[in-house]
Amino acid sequence: QVQLVESGGGLVQVGGSLRLSCTASRSVFYSAFLGWYRQAPGKQRGLVAAISSGGTTTYADSVKGRFTISKDNAKNTVYLQMNSLKPEDTAVYYCNSKTPMGANYWGQGTQVTVSS
Repeated sequence: QVQLVESGGGLVQVGGSLRLSCTASRSVFYSAFLGWYRQAPGKQRGLVAAISSGGTTTYADSVKGRFTISKDNAKNTVYLQMNSLKPEDTAVYYCNSKTPMGANYWGQGTQVTVSS
C-alpha cells in the first residue's frame, strides 16, 4: 500500500521554526520528484518546495531563504525545515511524490499554524 506519512506540524509563534517530515514507502520515494505543497483556507494548493531525485531544489518565492527542503534516501524521508515563520505560512502542508512512471501520491496533510 502506498503511503506518505507526514509529521511535525503544530502551533508556533511568529519567527519560530518547525520541521516537517514525510516518510514514504520505497516505491514512491526512490527516483521520485518530491515536494511540499500547502493550502490555506479559501486558497488553492500551491507548491512550497520540491527536490528532484538528483537533489536539485526549487522554492516558491515566498519561502526562499526561510525554508529548506532535504531528503534522507536511507530513511525514505523528505524534510521541510521552516524558519522565520510568518502568519501567512499558516496552512495545511502536504507531501507529494511524482514517480518516474507518472504516478502522483499525496500525504494526508499536517496543519501548521503561526500565531502573531
